[in-house]
Amino acid sequence: MAKQKKQPRPKAETPKGFRDYFGAEVTERNRMLAQIAEVYDRYGFDPLETSAVETVEALGKFLPDVDRPNEGVFAFQEDGGAEDGTWLALRYDMTAPLARVAAQFRNDLPNPYRRYTMGPVWRNEKPGPGRFRQFYQCDADTVGAASVAADAEICAMLADTLEAVGIPRGDYIVRVNNRKVLNGVLEVAGLAGEDSEVARGIALRAIDKLDKVGADGVRQLLGEGRLDESGDFTKGANLAEEQKDVVMAFIGGRHVEIEFGRPKLTTFNQSGREVTTINNLSSLVKGSRVGEDGVAELEAISELLDAQGYGPDRIVIDPSVVRGLGYYTGPVYEAELTFEITDEKGRPRQFGSVAGGGRYDDLVKRFTGQEVPATGISIGVDRLLAALRAKGRLSGTTEGPVVVTVMDRDRMADYQAMASELRAAGIRAEVYLGNPKNFGNQLKYADKRHSPVAVIQGSDEAAAGKVQLKDLILGAKLAEDATLEEWKSQPAQTEVDRADLVAGVKALLDRHR
Repeated sequence: MAKQKKQPRPKAETPKGFRDYFGAEVTERNRMLAQIAEVYDRYGFDPLETSAVETVEALGKFLPDVDRPNEGVFAFQEDGGAEDGTWLALRYDMTAPLARVAAQFRNDLPNPYRRYTMGPVWRNEKPGPGRFRQFYQCDADTVGAASVAADAEICAMLADTLEAVGIPRGDYIVRVNNRKVLNGVLEVAGLAGEDSEVARGIALRAIDKLDKVGADGVRQLLGEGRLDESGDFTKGANLAEEQKDVVMAFIGGRHVEIEFGRPKLTTFNQSGREVTTINNLSSLVKGSRVGEDGVAELEAISELLDAQGYGPDRIVIDPSVVRGLGYYTGPVYEAELTFEITDEKGRPRQFGSVAGGGRYDDLVKRFTGQEVPATGISIGVDRLLAALRAKGRLSGTTEGPVVVTVMDRDRMADYQAMASELRAAGIRAEVYLGNPKNFGNQLKYADKRHSPVAVIQGSDEAAAGKVQLKDLILGAKLAEDATLEEWKSQPAQTEVDRADLVAGVKALLDRHR
């Protein structure tokens, strides 16, 4: 009998495109989610948690390829065989589940229904640097409100949210456009019919790449195509010169200078809101009913925001904003961080987009057969956290617990009592549970835990009713660059009465906070 081959040990590694999050990263994310939720709550939005799994049918047009439901999403088939087994998938974003909820519970929910939701989403796409297959989204949507006042409110709330999490004015801008205006411009350019669907799609994608390829690159993509630096050729829309002129005029707001791949909006009325862009868009879409409706909506949004004090230092009308998803039907918006960071090659670049959204009036209709207006925003939490770390506004570390060291094995109950008293006072604390034989290893452990204070009580201190408090933060600083005099004048270890343990630890923590 052949000897059974030994099963190899599994590799201890995360799947490709996924990652693990430790201590400070989770703490910082939870803190940011709480800050965002506080803003959403102030605006009257209610929290909603939906299942991480939806039917592929419910995801519908969210899928990159409906004929291959496992492409683009992580999908699996329930038991029942290929004929009657239902396809399920991890949610691709937070909007598809909302559309399903709005239809399923339409008789129970208030109308309009305002909800926010936070959690991971999964996309079965090729991973890359900083691009993972699982990431957090934080969405807020209003379902059932046709008025563009709902869109203006979302934009204002987005600006408030960015400031609440630590992005000051001047470091971000919320850009607003309207897909109706886009459609109107393409109609004027002669790309309205079904026979122009392919060219229209290429043109939209070209506009969306303005910040990456610049105005010249967009014009090439509107024509025969573009050859990039790597030698890859992207097929163009093959538009005539006059058609390209119309689209390029739209991107630039006509006669508005292009700066850093974005329109430079410099003409304002007395109240501070830009007028040049809207006036130029009106002339570009003249004769297109849908385009004229879109411009009117942008003007209404602009006036509503202006009345609330949201000037062009925070929110602007920007014709180059397209948003990639095809389900947007009206206003679209994008939040961009404008400060510079350094890339992996040491080159300066702007951080870019951290949030996007818009109006989608046809999604719930897929379930009900009736049009239900909806608008919303999605914030990329992981990108926001990365931006704050890049600016040095997050340290990437959190203060660890106070560590109660163990000097005598048979006095574990005393040490646990100390930790319990500290916890009861709201201080994060733990007892060292490793091998206490080597005291140096206990301090190394405390250092690895980023502990601010170590509590030490041997038999002599216990007999005298005392405890030693070692200031690990000060000790680390003194070890780096302290003189002998500083060592003597600022002892990193002090002795207090056992009864004053909590007060002594609080005093040390307050010193560094």
